[in-house]
Amino acid sequence: MSKQNFPPGWDDRRVREVLAHYESQSEDEQFAEIEAAIDAEGITMMAVPTELAPEVRALIAKKHPA
Repeated sequence: MSKQNFPPGWDDRRVREVLAHYESQSEDEQFAEIEAAIDAEGITMMAVPTELAPEVRALIAKKHPA
C-alpha cells in the first residue's frame, strides 16, 4: 500500500475529522452552510467548467497558500 500525500497542514486525522463533520450533518445543516457561504463577504460563488477546475485551484493556492 502506498503512503497518502496530503496538502500542507493536512494529515489523516484532519481528513477523518472533516469527513465526520460532513457525514453527520442533517440536510438542514447542509443547506444552512451553503447559504452562509453564498452570503459571506469577500467570497464569490461561480460555476467553473470541470476541465478548468485544476487551473482555478492552482491560482487559488498561489494566492492563499496553506
